Amino acid sequence: GQIDAIRQSQQQLDQQHALDLQDLHSAKVEAQQADEASATLAAEVHQLQMEINAKQVLKSVLAGPCSVLTTGQGSAPVDILQADCSRIKGELADAVQSRTAISHDITNKRASSQQQHREARRPVVTQAASQGSTFGQLFRVTTYGTSHGLGVGCIVDGCPPRLPITVEEIQGDLDRRRPGQSRITTPRKESDTCQIVSGVSESGWTEGDPIHITVPNATQRSQDYAEMEVAYRPSHADATYDMKYGTRAVAGGGRASARETIGRVAAGAIAKKLLKQVCGTEVLGYVSRVKDVESHVDVDAVSSEQIESNAVRCPDTDAAEQMYKVIDDIRKKGDSCGGEVTCIVRNCPKGLGAPVFGKLEAELAGALMSLPASKVSSSLKLALILDFFSVCQGFEIGSGFAGSRLLGSEHNDEFYMAADGQIRTRTNRSGGVQGGISNGENIVLRVAFKPTATISRNQKTVSRAGVDMQLRARGRHDPCVVPRAVPMVEAMVALVLADHLLQHFAQCELLPRQDSISPDTSIAHQFKRKDSSLQEAAASH
Repeated sequence: GQIDAIRQSQQQLDQQHALDLQDLHSAKVEAQQADEASATLAAEVHQLQMEINAKQVLKSVLAGPCSVLTTGQGSAPVDILQADCSRIKGELADAVQSRTAISHDITNKRASSQQQHREARRPVVTQAASQGSTFGQLFRVTTYGTSHGLGVGCIVDGCPPRLPITVEEIQGDLDRRRPGQSRITTPRKESDTCQIVSGVSESGWTEGDPIHITVPNATQRSQDYAEMEVAYRPSHADATYDMKYGTRAVAGGGRASARETIGRVAAGAIAKKLLKQVCGTEVLGYVSRVKDVESHVDVDAVSSEQIESNAVRCPDTDAAEQMYKVIDDIRKKGDSCGGEVTCIVRNCPKGLGAPVFGKLEAELAGALMSLPASKVSSSLKLALILDFFSVCQGFEIGSGFAGSRLLGSEHNDEFYMAADGQIRTRTNRSGGVQGGISNGENIVLRVAFKPTATISRNQKTVSRAGVDMQLRARGRHDPCVVPRAVPMVEAMVALVLADHLLQHFAQCELLPRQDSISPDTSIAHQFKRKDSSLQEAAASH
């Protein structure tokens, strides 16, 4: 019944909208006619003014000393001309007054027309506002789909042509974020099998066209969310979506669901392949903390094999066992916990990022903060602690907040010339970014994730009608999102770097350098150095 009422209201609004458009058209026609009448009147006024001028000249001639028309009958011709001038002046005054009235009328009609035009363009209350579903400037990614819809996916626009990519490479990252991997992840079973719809040739090469990747949803259970239709889940996006849009997707949270990140991970796999192919860049993430259990990892030596050796994705095996036990115990209690993911970027090109508003660490923070459940605890340059509607809780790069306790002499990264002729830093407290631009050192960042908001416990909340009540969330959810968040973090980091790589080539690599910096430090040289390996890969492919 509410839906029918909304539809009827929408139809009435649409009808009123159509009438407003008709009134707007009529007002425009009337204004045009008034403009034409004003132009005609102006021409008549101009003609009358010319007649007055001509008769005034004739009057001065007849009244002069050389006049031959002044007879015994007095100055009759002059009197006649004076009468004509008075009459014409009266007509001119009337015409000017009429023109002024028409001008006022035209002004009023134009104002009314503009007001009607603004009202006709004003969105009605049930019209959906656009949502931010596109990321990037040159390497652009648009995600679509919801948790309990037909499927999810992404469209990647701006990927360079001739990049070798296979379904298996994309599927590998999707399998890492797939639900149902172990006892400490959501029990929802989804294969998350991807399909490349367009943009990649049958032989496995990007074609320069938009790349469309889709993943169907197989095991939706919308009935788990029936009682949540009337109440808001604490710390979810339910209330804020309702406040903003006047509607919300109850089943699974709609676009606020973590299943939206499937599109990001698929696009991130392409971005990682681009970075690896062009610059030899590697993006690697792992779980560094779960609740109070922290790992101790050598970021320069850790490998993907070590990370994927256990369900927690922590290369520190002793810490991984403790983390697994903590998550499992919390799961049995119907509760949840948070943690941190550390991400390392090795062999990052120098020069990515831009000053002021385009700083690389700011772009990374924004990208990672857009992940569900992330909350940012930022770096020495990005001191942010923010709340977010879902799960990502924080971002930290380099020495982070610990850098605020050091002296400048202790914190500064001193430069030196390496044996290979490259400019390096003896320490890496800046986290590979200085002045908002990458310096070629490893980028090391950390992302904090809050506990999953959906828990199997009674919680106090309110209904949409504003009544206090209790709600126990149902459905299949992660007791800790951190193990499955690793490929999500890698994807967003790779998307930022790929976008900045294309921006850097477009702005800084077109013309030859005129400074003293060795050309070996430029991305152009790295690209040329990789060109031979790219040709070899093409031949073998």
